[in-house]
Amino acid sequence: MGKPANLYAFKSSAELASNLRSYVLDAQNSAIDRHQTFRVAVSGGSLPKVLAQALLKGSDGKVQFGKWEIFYADERAVPFDHEDSNHKLVKEELLDKIPAELGTPKVYPIDTKYLDDVQELADQYEQTLVSVFAARDSVRLPLFDLLLLGCGPDGHTCSLFPGSELLREAEAWVLPISDSPKPPPKRITLSLPVAQHGLKIAFVATGEGKKDVLRQIFDTDEGQQLPCGLINLKGGDRVSWFVDYPAIDGVSFPARRGSL
Repeated sequence: MGKPANLYAFKSSAELASNLRSYVLDAQNSAIDRHQTFRVAVSGGSLPKVLAQALLKGSDGKVQFGKWEIFYADERAVPFDHEDSNHKLVKEELLDKIPAELGTPKVYPIDTKYLDDVQELADQYEQTLVSVFAARDSVRLPLFDLLLLGCGPDGHTCSLFPGSELLREAEAWVLPISDSPKPPPKRITLSLPVAQHGLKIAFVATGEGKKDVLRQIFDTDEGQQLPCGLINLKGGDRVSWFVDYPAIDGVSFPARRGSL
């Protein structure tokens, strides 16, 4: 059994954002040293706002957005101007606010001409990943330098929900969903093997609304079978959680408080 996931807890959103910034910069710099680019997959929800707080504060120039390649860990089958679009959220919260001197990331959104066919939408996004990650050599799974994920109150992440048949998919990189338990029903998502495979994987979970599910994930065998728990199990210490104190109220698993 390898080392468990890292659980970092902070007393304020500013402290969390500052430490998340350090973590992301470390991942960025390592990636650029290795292959001149930083390949990141991001989720929606509250994450883009936290990410913007972390990355856009401070003008030290250390964030090299010009070398970032941003992908979506999941996306809803809606137009980019729809309120449920993760791309719209990330664009408004982060991308549109990046100062010019920090560079412009290359972003890979879905192809909206396939919104009416989620299988084709997923297949096209998988082909996008293949063109980037497997262009030079055959790879079984894309290896993101960093996956930035959220955790739902039910333990879902990306658009991988508890008990879903999609959790058993072992081959595909991107999966279609037509009956999501959360609206909108039509989505695509990275598969569990891809989500577990990241070089670094970070979850951001804040607020007392998350304390019950985090107690399950970190303290119970059942919680380890939730999608977030399955990533913890496989990812081990490649996984780091950034949470505030209310989110881990009652969690027995040892958290490092105050700094990385």
